[in-house]
Amino acid sequence: MNRGVKRKRKFFRKDTLLLFGPAWLVMMADMDASSYIGAAQTGATLGYSLIWVMILLIFPLYIILELAGRISIATGEGLGNVARKNYGIKISSLLALPMAITDMLTYGIEYLGIGIGFEIMGLSLYYTIPVIYVTHLFIVIRKKYDGAEKPMIMISLILIASMLISLWNRGVKPFSSPLFNPFLMEPTAAYFFLIAANVGAVIMPFMIFFQASAIGTKMKGIQSRGFKIDRQRAVQIMRKETFAGAVVTELLMIIVEMAFTGIPRASNSSFFSTPSQLGKVLIPIAGTFSPYILGVGIIAAGFIALITISLGSAWGISESLNIPKRSQWIVYLIESTPAVLAVMVINPGALIISVLYLLIFFVFALIAPMLMLWIIGRNRKIMGDLTLSRGNEALFLFMCFILVSIAILATLT
Repeated sequence: MNRGVKRKRKFFRKDTLLLFGPAWLVMMADMDASSYIGAAQTGATLGYSLIWVMILLIFPLYIILELAGRISIATGEGLGNVARKNYGIKISSLLALPMAITDMLTYGIEYLGIGIGFEIMGLSLYYTIPVIYVTHLFIVIRKKYDGAEKPMIMISLILIASMLISLWNRGVKPFSSPLFNPFLMEPTAAYFFLIAANVGAVIMPFMIFFQASAIGTKMKGIQSRGFKIDRQRAVQIMRKETFAGAVVTELLMIIVEMAFTGIPRASNSSFFSTPSQLGKVLIPIAGTFSPYILGVGIIAAGFIALITISLGSAWGISESLNIPKRSQWIVYLIESTPAVLAVMVINPGALIISVLYLLIFFVFALIAPMLMLWIIGRNRKIMGDLTLSRGNEALFLFMCFILVSIAILATLT
């Protein structure tokens, strides 16, 4: 009895609660509108067939973001700052450029996803998106990370609840169903394409920058309040939170895949740009309230992603280019304003159709940040006692190789 109490107290130590937030939120942001659509199309096209892929993706997701967090704890700075100070502004600029490009595209999908969520509830995206845009900018410009963290954690719980309810309403396919085959191997172009899209959905460039910078920011805030957490203990806490977040976000992907299994027309990505049709299809399958629950889930996912992308992108770009913090709002405007205008002008169906291709592009955009993580992680002068061991280094490179190989295979088939 006493041992159980001691273990419980040790798990919920004050330093664990103080440092909690960055790794969890970046994983929840991973379940954004594009990931939602990718998982839904996987279920509609292949049933439960890629559940095994999503389970395996827990490991590269954890290994890559664990190193990003470790670099932040070792240096007390974000990835952009570490790269610029140790390898020069040209290298750090090349590091940030792929993220800047992908983030501008991702912003559009997130805004559109939130707008579609509101349209399911009867509110036109032409009215809601401008409100979302202003609200989003107000939060990221006026609030510090600590001020935005707690509300986002609460929204992440809403996201999880809405997805669980969606699956509950939808129901689980019986073992006898031909759609219940979580280990299907089908060497076709469409099969590899969806695998690559799910790989792109699991790790996005902004996640690496957010994980590094947010943990460093959180550590400095804790220390400024007079609470000391040593490096090794901080790494332990970060690892547990990162792994828990990796497991939960992939379970959410599986839930969405299962919830959309067998839904007519959902295998066509443009299906998600017509909320009225989406509601008509879902109601007879999953109940009257299913479209509203879906809408809440997409809104929550998109909003968490918007804030997290904004912070991660601004941190990464400003650190890499040595832009002062007071000027970070310019990064928000440059990236998000064209995205909002595009969503208001371009046919939503055209944007949604591009989602799966965007997810595959994410994998290639990850190459530069992953290489920089490896270069910094093995540099003992920078990392000190947190330098990658040879075993961890080999595992990290193997995971990177697998991710990029899948994306290349998808583009060639």
